[in-house]
Amino acid sequence: MGTTLWALVQDHEKELQELQERIGYFFRDLQLLQLSLVHSSFAFERLDDNRHNETLEFLGDAVLDLAVGYILFDRFPKLREGKLTRIRSALVNEAGLAHMARELELGQYLLLGRGEDASNGREKSSILSCAYEALVGALFLDGGYEQALDFVRRFFEPLIEERGDHLVHADSKSALQELLQEQHNEGPDYVLVDEEGPAHARIFSISVRFQGEELGLGQASSKKEAEQKAARAALECLQNTDQE
Repeated sequence: MGTTLWALVQDHEKELQELQERIGYFFRDLQLLQLSLVHSSFAFERLDDNRHNETLEFLGDAVLDLAVGYILFDRFPKLREGKLTRIRSALVNEAGLAHMARELELGQYLLLGRGEDASNGREKSSILSCAYEALVGALFLDGGYEQALDFVRRFFEPLIEERGDHLVHADSKSALQELLQEQHNEGPDYVLVDEEGPAHARIFSISVRFQGEELGLGQASSKKEAEQKAARAALECLQNTDQE
């Protein structure tokens, strides 16, 4: 005979209280919080109605996209839509969300089926990331968007501040390609203009050119990094030109 969600809430009252203290939010409906922690493997083995956290995960995914999108829009108001989308994708992915879940030690609160638990399911990034999204979904249903946004801010804003410059400049080549294609329907060319230093410590100089004009120059110990630096210099040059 199976159990019910409300029975699980009663059985795990202490753990749920502890988790609420960790996340800094106290649920009006503890069944929502409990459901966000129920993996499908546990539900099929133990719950009468087979309910699990995947629907909350679906909702939480949408809430996260909106919340992180808003945070990035507010933090980088001058960035183009394509760049903001790429930064959000770099933040809201399985590895990133699993890291957030581990910071909360969310794994210890999950309810897993016997086989999933035995195979170290509490440490699987796929399970942890889904649980984090489900938690956001549950928080949204219980407290509304502002509460969900506050929770997401606590986790993502420090990461964005810490990695902000890297996130913005991580793929300057794509950003430059997108900009020139949109404006001129044509992409840039990258030309190796110099190569110096011993074999074990080469320095490459690469010029990025468009319609015969040099837009930027980059130097680095690898051609790929030199191209990124050249593209970054070109973007800064074009931005300054636009502002004149």
